[in-house]
Amino acid sequence: MTLSRTIAQKSLTAILILFSVCMSVAANAQDGKALFSANCASCHAVHKKLTGPALTGVEDRWPNKDNLHAWIRNSAAFLKTGDAYANALYNEYNKTAMNAFPNLKNEEIDAILAYIKTVPAPGAATGGAGAAAPVESDNTLLYGILTLVLAVVALILMKVNANLKKLSDEVTGEPVLRPIPFYRNKTYFALIAVLLFLVGGYLTTKGAMGFGRSKNYQPEQPIYYSHKVHAGVNQINCQYCHMGVAQGKQATIPSVNVCMNCHMAINEYKGEPIKNEAGETVDGTAEIKKLYKYAGFEEGKPWDASKATPIEWVRIHNLPDHVYFNHSQHVKAGQVACQTCHGEIQKMGEVKQFADLSMGWCVNCHRETKVQFKDNGFYSIYEKYHEDLKSGKIDSAKGITVEKIGGTECQKCHY
Repeated sequence: MTLSRTIAQKSLTAILILFSVCMSVAANAQDGKALFSANCASCHAVHKKLTGPALTGVEDRWPNKDNLHAWIRNSAAFLKTGDAYANALYNEYNKTAMNAFPNLKNEEIDAILAYIKTVPAPGAATGGAGAAAPVESDNTLLYGILTLVLAVVALILMKVNANLKKLSDEVTGEPVLRPIPFYRNKTYFALIAVLLFLVGGYLTTKGAMGFGRSKNYQPEQPIYYSHKVHAGVNQINCQYCHMGVAQGKQATIPSVNVCMNCHMAINEYKGEPIKNEAGETVDGTAEIKKLYKYAGFEEGKPWDASKATPIEWVRIHNLPDHVYFNHSQHVKAGQVACQTCHGEIQKMGEVKQFADLSMGWCVNCHRETKVQFKDNGFYSIYEKYHEDLKSGKIDSAKGITVEKIGGTECQKCHY
């Protein structure tokens, strides 16, 4: 029994180590995507140029991975080393300095690079033009199944070992101990209890961390309003419809009157075919007629705006009541682009929530985002920082982050 107990202990240890490694690998894969969204997505895409270069194959373009790490952390400092590729890249993009990310660890940068390799090229999916985009793989289930299989194997080996010990005792003439039934074996019970504790703890923690978050939430709206058509193709400024975004806490949802400013004259859709998320063609003209119904508008007759009824849009972005967020402070004072929080909104049909809007996501942004001090009267009260930037005490490439002006203090966002 001593030998069986030893084998059980070693098997349990091995399973625990394997389970921990599997969960950490799965977490790293997910962290890479989260880190990319929080730090890179506002300026970079994987397969096309935005403000910065496309990131596909970025590791192949750098002869030394240590140089790439240094470049990401502080591009301005790395340029001073005279690296030929870095300076050529800097000149190619009109000598626009990349944001510094001094807080990113090598492991976090490697996680981002690993995620970039998993993003398929546009059109890579088989099945024709209407084929759905491939779903990013999540190996958590596979690792869980593998862990359970190994646990079963460990139990079988323990049983085999017990039978071999019994045969060995019979051959040598030693007294054979009566085997303990499975339902009374404390080793089995301990093993099962630990496994259930680990699996239950992991699932509970994962569920608690995601509780209340709505990343990728994309409800069906009463009218199919395409941001791709309005903000993308027709280049309508966000603030034309969301008038409060630079003036108050709320961005505001446009009223029917705002929609009718254009659609009293535009009563038919003649643009490129619109596809919804299911790949079905949307009748743009029919959606305009839905607007007319809410507006109480009859074509060919004067419009009486008093007959209009509000459109019951389904809210997508929603923060807890104890969180304070002010759009004007970010958009006007901070000069943060809409895409930073909402993703490439100009390419979306039906809008979805781009970021998880978690506390960690917001805090990381405050730690890494430089404050737009230049020609920004809102920050004139920070005279010391202005003087330090002018005198060179503060590296202008690194700049002043939101954290330095109190952006990570609790009361900044919580009542």
